[in-house]
This record gives sequence, C-alpha cells and structure tokens, in this order.
Amino acid sequence: MSDTPTPAQAKVRVPADDLRAFSAALLEKGGLGPEHARTTADVAVWAALRGVESHGIARVPAYLDLLAKGVANADARIRIEASTPAAAVLDADRAPGPVALTAAAAEAVDRARTNGVAAVGVRGTVHTGAIGYYVSKIAEQGLVGIGFVAGMPNMGYTGVKGAAVATSPLAVAVPAEDHAPLLLDMATATIALGRIRQAKANGTPLPEGAAATADGTPTTDPEQAVMPLPLGGAKGSGMSLAFELLTSVLVGAPIFAAFHSDDPAGRRHRQNALLIALDPAAFGGTDGFTAAVDDTLSTLKGLPTADGADGVYYPGERSAAVAADRAARGVPVAPKVWRDLIERAGQLGVALPATAE
Repeated sequence: MSDTPTPAQAKVRVPADDLRAFSAALLEKGGLGPEHARTTADVAVWAALRGVESHGIARVPAYLDLLAKGVANADARIRIEASTPAAAVLDADRAPGPVALTAAAAEAVDRARTNGVAAVGVRGTVHTGAIGYYVSKIAEQGLVGIGFVAGMPNMGYTGVKGAAVATSPLAVAVPAEDHAPLLLDMATATIALGRIRQAKANGTPLPEGAAATADGTPTTDPEQAVMPLPLGGAKGSGMSLAFELLTSVLVGAPIFAAFHSDDPAGRRHRQNALLIALDPAAFGGTDGFTAAVDDTLSTLKGLPTADGADGVYYPGERSAAVAADRAARGVPVAPKVWRDLIERAGQLGVALPATAE
C-alpha cells in the first residue's frame, strides 16, 4: 500500500505573506479592527512558519469563534496602568492575546530602554497564542525577553484528583549576533491537549505518563485521556502554580482560586501574562553581549555528538530553520484546517489565497 498522501489528505502550501493577508482579512470580517487583525494574523503565521501547528493557522478559526461568542472583545479598550517607571499592568479588556501581548512587549521594550529592566503584566486577555512570538519581538530589539502565561486549569497537579492547574507556558528569547536567537518556548505539560485529540483521531496510543483520565489516573488510551500530566511531575505542576502567582495574582486577577470556587464566573475563559525585558547594557553588556552569546552557542554545538544523535541543537535553532524553509516554499496547512478556512472564507466573503506549487 502506498504511503503517498491522496489529494484529499495532502497539505496545502500557501505563501506566508498571502496566508498572513488572508488570515487578517478573515479576522477583520470577524470583527477586529484592521491593525488588530493584522497583529493576530502575524502571530498565527509566525507559529505556523516555525512548525508550531497547535498555535498556527488553526488558531484563526478559533479566534473567530471566540469573537463570535463574545469571549474575546473585538472592541477592547486597552489601557496601561503604570506603578513605577520599570513596571506596568496592561488591562486587556478581553482583547485577543496577540493584540494584548504585542502591546505589552512594545511597552516593556520602551521602559527597559530607559530603566534597564521592565516588567509588564497583562490582565484579562484571552488565548495568548505562541508566547515565543512576544519574547522574540523583544529580542529583535537587542534585549532579552522573558514571558509567563497563566490560564484555565486543564492539567493534573501531583497529588490532586482531576484537573487542577493550567498548562502554563514559559518563553525566553536571547539575541545573538550571527546565530539565530535562542528561543526557549515550553509548556509545563508533558504533551499538549492537541496531541491528545490527534492521538484520539488517529487511534494511536499516548506516551506513558503523558496524560490522564478525568479522575487523574494515568493512561495511554487516547479515548480515556482528557488532560495532560505535568512535565516532570511535581516540577511541572509547581512551575504552573508559580506562574499563576507571577501573573494572575500579581495583576490582581486570580484564576486558580476563582476556578475552584463555587462562583460560576470563575470558569469564564481568560488568561493573564507577564513579559519582562532586560537590556544587556544595564548589566555591563553593552559591548560584546551578542558576540558572547554566539560564542556560547557555538561552544555547545561544537561538543561531541552522542551516539544516535543527528547533531547538537540549542532551543529555537531547529524551528528557525523550519521557518526559513517554509518562508521559501510556503506554509503547509493541514487538510482539516484548510477545509475550515475555506468554509469561513465563504461565510465571510473573503477570497482564498493562491497556493504554492
């Protein structure tokens, strides 16, 4: 039997610029203003370029649904509440995460330029998208970017029966001179929820210790699995709880306690975040910081390769190579996602983009 995908199964490739414009047009028809639509589309295409499919183009229909249901606010009144020159809170007013966190990243860069260090909390956004995007935007300005996000509990916690904490992510971006920037972007879960859904659709077993049933019993059966388990057990669940304190509690919008209370409003979808920008110049790194980063990364890559390994890679290196390849050849869009986009385009009166050869 041939392994060659049939036309119905094959992924469609779309030039990145065309996919970005198409996604922005859909989001604008869905209610976002032109600038916010472009920003949200840019985050989705950035993730798709780097191979982060769970936060890529599949997110565009998801944002359209959030807007249609009123979960995301298309006409959000974002405001900055500053407490000190180096710290601020951005009240997102339920704006889509890409809109809120892009604004927060810009605010953090501006404040760090003056103060050396800046931290901007984000209160009350919805689905932040790939947080690696926002710290990368900080790194593009020659600063170090760090980000945390807290969301709705959907993951186990060591010793707790059932879902307790969120699959809260962490991202760090460090600029380099000749190398692609270091970009660490990770969740506190062993696997993503999307991986569980994919395994269920394909009928393939899940890795040991990666997912659990509703009562928290570990399982490899995708039909029984409803939530991921924390990365490294108590380490991952502890990180998630810490991120809730560093974001939600810090900005005065707790999620965890409200979710586990008797108040039905506590389960309304929302997310909070914290973005930090560090200017190397404030730490004596004005001259030679990025060169030293390059030296560190080159040293790592020059270490002996373990048996069976195809090379030594630093965080973000392989995804940067994927992005370069997809920028040249087009972004692959999964058949199911493409069908959904075609349907949305028909409903909203948006022309489909040309596909790459």
